[in-house]
Amino acid sequence: MRPILLLPLLFLLACDAPQTTTQSTTAMPDRAAAAADGKMALTPDAIKPVVAFAYEDILWSFRFLPDGRIIATDKAGKLLIVDGDGGSKEITEGLPAVKNVGQGGLLEVLPAQDFASSRMVYLSFSMPDDEDNASTAVGRGTLNAAETALKNFEVLYAAGPRTDKPFHYGSRMVWGPTDGHLYFTIGDRGNRDENPQDSTRDGGKVYRIAADGSIPDDNPFVDYENARTAIYSYGHRNPQSLTVHPETGAIWETEHGPRGGDEINLIEPGKNYGWPVITYGINYDGSQITEEVAKDGMEQPLHYWVPSIAPSGMAFITGDKYPGWNGDLVVGSLKFMRLQHVRLDEKNNVIGEQKLINNMGRVRDVRMGPDGYLYASVEGEGIVRLEVE
Repeated sequence: MRPILLLPLLFLLACDAPQTTTQSTTAMPDRAAAAADGKMALTPDAIKPVVAFAYEDILWSFRFLPDGRIIATDKAGKLLIVDGDGGSKEITEGLPAVKNVGQGGLLEVLPAQDFASSRMVYLSFSMPDDEDNASTAVGRGTLNAAETALKNFEVLYAAGPRTDKPFHYGSRMVWGPTDGHLYFTIGDRGNRDENPQDSTRDGGKVYRIAADGSIPDDNPFVDYENARTAIYSYGHRNPQSLTVHPETGAIWETEHGPRGGDEINLIEPGKNYGWPVITYGINYDGSQITEEVAKDGMEQPLHYWVPSIAPSGMAFITGDKYPGWNGDLVVGSLKFMRLQHVRLDEKNNVIGEQKLINNMGRVRDVRMGPDGYLYASVEGEGIVRLEVE
């Protein structure tokens, strides 16, 4: 076995110099010129939210099932199935206990890749102990035929140590499009000076495990003594979006900065994304965290926001429902209670942004639906469909 290594030095020699970062002040393309060239794109005024499922509490995550219905988590600990008519039923048995305080609770839901035959459902959640401390955990269970219970629920990964801090759980999950493995995020849990840059500690990481919870042989840290071998990338603060590019298969992530410095990152194995050694943000009280915004061996974000938007939920736009927007990103904003339309060019560089549906409510999750429309879960509203007038 190799000796223990602290993460800031692991890839110092292997990584390229920092790349130029796109800032959020980039102007949008000239719509009039695009229209004159016969490439007219939608304007934000054309998008109207229509409530598909009314719900007063916090739907932290939702996914579409193979039959077009939705499975969704209520942060307080409920798991729901929503039908196409806006009705719902609750799965009441077999769910894990959660600590529903602050940013903790029942968080992400992800159907198995073979859900149609296996009925397996994956959940991430804040798992409490007997002293009411909690950590981020990922587990799975089988949805019974009556859709009233998850049977044989098992925890596949439980981060440690548990703490009473109520924030930075992370918890987004996706399936790797080429390897079939489960990728998930865990925030730094409020311990920024120890967790994100140390391979022997959980927190501030993106993880990769096999569907059964085992560790893939080619994970970046499997040969390092005492390392958390599920780690895939590190140096993250609180990642609350994770999605797969529909064409390239790359895994894209957004994470919360402190006061400024929210980021979009492309996640690659073994890479160091810098937190808290480099950041474009400052402390909430206005003091400096670090004067460094770039450093050799640490990845630059593809894009960052100053001031912060508090990103939560992200989806690539596909199909023809939104003319001129195919291939772009839509990111939810908790802070500004809106959606952020992020324009991308053919090389996936950010070339501009625009605001969608201001004051719609705190957006938790964003998904493309099987009908070609964007859907978003909004606190106090439920799930809305973004229709085009």
